[in-house]
Amino acid sequence: VLNNSHDDKLKCTLENYGYSKNNKIAPSPVVHVRGLCESVVEADLVEALEKFGNICYVMMMPFKRQALVEFEDVESSDRCVACGSSEAVYIAGQQAYFNYSTSKRITRPTNADDPNSGNKVLLLSIQNPLYPITTDVLYTVCNPIGNVLRIVIFKRNGIQAMNAQKAKAALNGADIYAGCCTLKIEYARPSRLNVIRNDNDSWDYTKPFLVRRERGKGRQRQAILGEHPSSYSDNGYGSHCPLLPLPSNNRFKRSSHDVPDVVAYPLPQTSSYIGHSSSSVAMVSGLHPSKMNCTRIFNLFCLYGNVEKVKFMKSVPGTALVEMGDEYAVDRAITHLNSIKVFGKRLNVCVSKQHAVIPSQVFELEDGSSSYKDFAMTRNNRFTSAGQASKNIIQPPSCVLHFYNVPPCISEDDLLMLCKEHDVPGFIKFKVFDAKPSSKTISGLLEFDSKTHAVEVLTVLNHYQIRIPNGSNPYTLKLCFSTSSHL
Repeated sequence: VLNNSHDDKLKCTLENYGYSKNNKIAPSPVVHVRGLCESVVEADLVEALEKFGNICYVMMMPFKRQALVEFEDVESSDRCVACGSSEAVYIAGQQAYFNYSTSKRITRPTNADDPNSGNKVLLLSIQNPLYPITTDVLYTVCNPIGNVLRIVIFKRNGIQAMNAQKAKAALNGADIYAGCCTLKIEYARPSRLNVIRNDNDSWDYTKPFLVRRERGKGRQRQAILGEHPSSYSDNGYGSHCPLLPLPSNNRFKRSSHDVPDVVAYPLPQTSSYIGHSSSSVAMVSGLHPSKMNCTRIFNLFCLYGNVEKVKFMKSVPGTALVEMGDEYAVDRAITHLNSIKVFGKRLNVCVSKQHAVIPSQVFELEDGSSSYKDFAMTRNNRFTSAGQASKNIIQPPSCVLHFYNVPPCISEDDLLMLCKEHDVPGFIKFKVFDAKPSSKTISGLLEFDSKTHAVEVLTVLNHYQIRIPNGSNPYTLKLCFSTSSHL
């Protein structure tokens, strides 16, 4: 008798080839589904098949492109199998095939499989884990679906989430990275996770004071979209590996309000996770000697984390140290800024051996500004609180800039003149978003001829102070890279 989840998988495989007692399978509430596309998740199956009746349980087998679906009654499974034999039924954009399972019930791997039991702890099994899985990675994947409270990583990963049922449906069967780190999600036995410290293997997001204090700083790690491991180029893997990539079939969308989109990000070319000791200081070389200074470095790096201090190195021309809020901000900066071109020179961004920037050997740069500047107290840092950090979209450089905090009296011509006055490329397309009549500022998009042009404009004009006649305070122009590729 096959009576566990492993045997259910074997049985599913046998059924795929038509093997059963007397080669005839009796009607069952459990339906065997085959012919699924590689990107399918549990939510896709529920969305496509719940029209036949209430679904009690789903068991995904992503590497086999198969699944078992348990309906509440045989009548529902009858409708599913009958419909599948008479017309095409599509799941995530691909035709699927159905027959009865020899099981009358899918064997659950735990005793807490009832989504209505109130248990908010999920057990995540990572299959084919080619890349490191940290609390940051799991938080990045799960928090868009429901507020994550605690994560504990061991041989299996348990996540206590506020909306476990929704997270299970949206992510069960998905790849964290393309072709690997596939999630298998079940309800866990414990109803609560106990976390004693905040680090890569465990994290209590309700108790930030559990963070291990290093180098006397005691800063809290920021968990936001965009944190992910190395591409492992030394091991032959490609330089791009999207996080839960969204194909055209919109596989995560059960409805517009049920499951939000999960954003795809490229992997970094180098990383503080691999081959380096962690540091909150980045070393940047390849800086233009007359066009780059501390403020312009801040304007660029602040998109990926708080910038504490910037210091140019007198002994190494065109090189600066950037101390950021934590090592994860450094890794994000490396991910998105390494190898980009700024003012005709290619930047090289890597982790510094220094653990802090010391204001020694201060000198004057070619433009007359200081070689050292402290940004710890500036209001232009964008990650000073969890709420503020969550509003930032970690985005690689693109040819479209998003602008905001601009006074309504500023026109397209005014912004073009601003570019001309600062000797940076002008934009080729302009779009302003609709604003409420009572709004004191406007926002919109600027498209440039190239990504390099957009980077240079952001480096120079980000945080520019716009003064208007009879205005008491200037408006701080804020720029960031847009998720749009064109207007």
